[in-house]
Amino acid sequence: MSKLFHRVLMLLGVATLAAGCAAPTKNVDYAAFKESHPRSIVVLPPLNNSPDVKATYALLSQATQPLAESGYYVLPVALVDETFRQNGLTIPGDIHAVAPAKLREIFGADTALYITVTDYGPKYQVVSSTTVVAAEAKLLDLRTGKTLWTGQASAANNQSGNAGGGLIGALIGTAIAHAISSVSDAAYGVAGRTSQQLLSAGTPGGILYGPRSPKYGTD
Repeated sequence: MSKLFHRVLMLLGVATLAAGCAAPTKNVDYAAFKESHPRSIVVLPPLNNSPDVKATYALLSQATQPLAESGYYVLPVALVDETFRQNGLTIPGDIHAVAPAKLREIFGADTALYITVTDYGPKYQVVSSTTVVAAEAKLLDLRTGKTLWTGQASAANNQSGNAGGGLIGALIGTAIAHAISSVSDAAYGVAGRTSQQLLSAGTPGGILYGPRSPKYGTD
């Protein structure tokens, strides 16, 4: 075996090793977040860019837990929603357009969380269905107007037809899954997983731990 061939093999090995080690990482600039030291969050009703009208409140109702567990005081979302309604604001787009200073004046929170639902509900194929919920979020400092953090997450739940009955059985199984999903809103549970992934501290690219967490200041 020639020396040239040996060198080619070595170079290929190094290239393969480098490719295997080059795991993608998400670089996030937390400078503004750390400077802000937020303690409280008001969660605004999410914008809904999906065709399912249930998406807004499915995400809103499950946003408090991961934020609270991450160490923040979260204003009760039902109280926040009712406050907006009492002031004639019922559409998320209008609520998101309220000036940060006004939100600060009304709720007294340090920050506001703006969520947008980008996908919500089942995706049907011939013999399977997948329920997908995807969302993106932005945390804004209401005292300065600065964006402290942005993130996105998605979760899915795949349901296949009964392959044991052949193609007909699979089609029937998928139709049944479709009917159950339509009645029970299977996407609600998936929305909970999306909220956990999106709004939990300690995840790659996620929010930082808040002052109520024992891990505060460790990230």
